[in-house]
Parts: sequence; C-alpha cells; structure tokens
Amino acid sequence: AARDGLSEVLARLLMLSKRCPFPDVREKSEAILSEVQELGIRIPRPLGHGPSRFIPEKETIQVGSEDAMMHTLFADSFATLGRLDNVTLVMVFHPQYLESFLKTQHYLLQMDGPLPLHYRHYIGIMAAARHQCSYLVNLHVNGFLHVGGDPKWLNGLENAPQKLQNLGELNKMLAHRPWLITKEHIEQLLKTEENSWSLAELIHAVVLLTQYHSLASFTFGCGISPEIDCEGGHTFRPPSVSNYCICDITNGYHGVDEIHASPTGSIPVSSTESVCEVEALMEKMKQLQECRDEEEASQEEMATRFEREKRESMFVCSSEDEESAPTRDVSRHFEDTSYGYKDFSRHGMHVPTFRVQDYSWEDHGYSLVNRLYPDVGQLLDEKFHIAYNLTYNTMAMHKDVDTSMLRRAIWNYIHCMFGIRYDDYDYGEINQLLDRSFKVYIKTVVCTPEKTTKRMYDSFWRQFEHSEKVHVNLLLVEARMQAELLYALRAITRYMT
Repeated sequence: AARDGLSEVLARLLMLSKRCPFPDVREKSEAILSEVQELGIRIPRPLGHGPSRFIPEKETIQVGSEDAMMHTLFADSFATLGRLDNVTLVMVFHPQYLESFLKTQHYLLQMDGPLPLHYRHYIGIMAAARHQCSYLVNLHVNGFLHVGGDPKWLNGLENAPQKLQNLGELNKMLAHRPWLITKEHIEQLLKTEENSWSLAELIHAVVLLTQYHSLASFTFGCGISPEIDCEGGHTFRPPSVSNYCICDITNGYHGVDEIHASPTGSIPVSSTESVCEVEALMEKMKQLQECRDEEEASQEEMATRFEREKRESMFVCSSEDEESAPTRDVSRHFEDTSYGYKDFSRHGMHVPTFRVQDYSWEDHGYSLVNRLYPDVGQLLDEKFHIAYNLTYNTMAMHKDVDTSMLRRAIWNYIHCMFGIRYDDYDYGEINQLLDRSFKVYIKTVVCTPEKTTKRMYDSFWRQFEHSEKVHVNLLLVEARMQAELLYALRAITRYMT
C-alpha cells in the first residue's frame, strides 16, 4: 500500500513537472523528482507521447510556450480541475471555444444548481461509461471522491441510489437512440414517488448526460491519451525498442509504419493527390454557391433529398466494425451492456422526421433550459454558436476562404443522421462536399466513438492541419449534443403541455 501511495505521489509530481501552467511549481516538482531519483527511487515516465495519440506531440501547444490568452485558459483550467488535462491541451488549438467550454464545465460541475456535486460527477461517470470512455470515467471517479461521494457507489450502478439508477434508461437512449425518447419516459422519472426527479434536476441531468456523451466523442475522435498521473498514463518500465504501447495497439495504431499508410493500407497517397483533394473541394464549394445563386430547389425536391441522405447515412459504417465488449471496470457503471447504436430505420422501424421548424434549439430548447436551470441555456447557446461559426478563413494551405458552406454541411449531416431536418437546407450539398472516408469518420465519432481509430483520423482531409481536424471534432460534438438535447427537451415540453 505504501509503495502504491508513493507511485501515486511520484506520478502526480511528474504531471506537475510537465503540465503545470505555473513555472515555479514546475521547477519545484522537477527538483523534488531529482532528489527522489538521487535516493535510488525509480521515477515513472509518461507512457504516451503528448496529449493525443493521433497528433504528434511537437505539433501540440507545449506548456510553457503558450501565449498570454492560452496561459490564462491553462491557469483557469488548472484552478478548476487541479490539473491541466489532455482534453484542454488539444482544445487549446481553438482558444475561443475552449474558454466557452471551460465556463460551461465549471458551471455544470461546481456552481449552484439543482443537483448535489457528487450526483453531477456520478452522472458524468454514467454517461462516459455508455461509450466505454475510461478516460472520462477515471476523471469523474476522482471528482466524485474529491467532493465526498460514497466509494460504494463506484462498485456498480446497483449500489447507487434508486433515483440515479432510474436515470439509466434515459442515459442509454440519449447516448445511442435519442429519437426513441417520449414524454412517457420523462413522466416515469418525474412521477416515481419517493425517488422522483424535479423538472429542474432532470434538466441538469440531461445537460450533463449530453455533455459527457459528446465529450466522449471528442476524446475518441482526437485520440486523447490518459493523463500522466492516471492509470495507463505512466510506467516504471524503460522505453521499449518499438517505442509504442499496448494502448496504441488497441486504438488501431500499430507502430510508426502505419502513420503514413493510406486507409486501405496500400501505397501512401502523395502530397500532390492530397493537394488536388483540397482544390477539388474548394471547386465544388464554388460551383454549389453558383448553383444556389442561379436556382433554388422546390420544397418537395428538398424533402426528397433529405430522405435520400438520411437513407444513405444508414449504409455508411466503419470498415473496422467489430464488436468490442466493455470492460467490467467501465460496464459496472451502466445497465444493459448490449444496447448500442442502431440506425433509426432498421428492423422495420419508422421514426418520423424531426422538423426544426416545429421544435428548435433557438425558439424552444434554449428558453426551456434557461427557465429551469438559469444561465445554462445561455452558456450552451454560446458554445454551439462558437463551434458552428468558428473560422480562420483557411482551408489547408489556402487563405481567405469562406468555409460556412462546409461547416453547415457537416453540422446538418450529423443532424440528418439523427433524423433532424432543416426545411431551408439543400441536402444534395452533403454528398458533394463530404466524401466517403470523411462520412465514415463522422458517423463513427458521433454514433460509436469507441470504435474510432488513428487510421480513420488519418484517412480524411489528408492535407489539412491537425487544428482543422480538431475543429471538425468540435463541430461533431456540439452538433451531436444539440441533437440529443432537442429530442430530450421536446419530450419534456410535451410532458409539460
């Protein structure tokens, strides 16, 4: 036990020496580690190379070399979480978004609200576990214990209060098939005698569930590595010759050779071909803009194109679609482990199209959230807008490019996969702008994030910067979160009326 305790302390010091935004703390941690080493005690080393398995460490922001704005964000994140986590170190490619994200996280987890602090972390655990995201589960297990949560609850969902167990059904539907949520599911939670939820508590829980489902998508979509001071983040063994670890293998990375391999494992695509891909995409955007200016499709044609895209999205699936059984460590935090994503029109089911003109975030969801959980609607609205409108007017090596058409295609494709339709959007644009490998990546990250591999990440937009791929992930997670929220909030509205 003493040895385990020492390992934890050394790992924590290692984290501070590499990841603390305050130089004096970094220096002190390094000095202590040096003294410990002189005593003949083995010092752990980080197991991964940087905050992401998909992005080379030298291309991420190094702690200590950040600009003033990033430093403020790092300091805020450190003050809130007691660490500078890997999600923050990848999100900081987009400081404006990160600032909004950290504000929302802080409010949901730590500020006054309907739910007690330990419930909030436990709901984070339940949500992350649905996608087997041990990275987020571990983070919130620590948070749960830190705010005085009962360790017995961590032995399995059946050990948590009945009130939290009752949330299991809504958790699994939101994560995998949100279109099935009805007002009856809401009624069940609000009317269960002694274990009932209040409307305000339920809104808080729904926002937390959707936040952590989508954050699991970001974690897998960007290949986030375990923290240095967490299980799987450090080792006492010297580096191996091959210089990669078991966690890389299980995430589809089989060593240096694969980094430059094409999606099919054939000869790597030349940079000339990749440049041509960028040029072709820009040319399509230009042509679509010209077509838009010349003529507008009829409402009937727009509806037909939506149905076609929705149908086609069902046939986009990961080529690496093997079933992965969740580990006991994660699966104990949720029930019905066999329940997962299924396309909504499979098995003879027909789910009516969710028309945004009948129920939208702007006109309905925002005000409902803000009324029952003040300020959260505002924070979420800001986060959605920043992700959707974020642009540096660049595409790969090109500058002064209007990317709004491409961003809208990505956002609307995700909502289309969830059966959500915008009447004023021509869904024919999606097939023009998003190629097959990109659609596979999008669908995997949004619907079954635990199956995302480095190969998938590498195979789309091969000439684009890593920061642009991280931006894509921000669009994916916010579009996903809004889609889940729309189904849940519509059901709550129907219950209330």
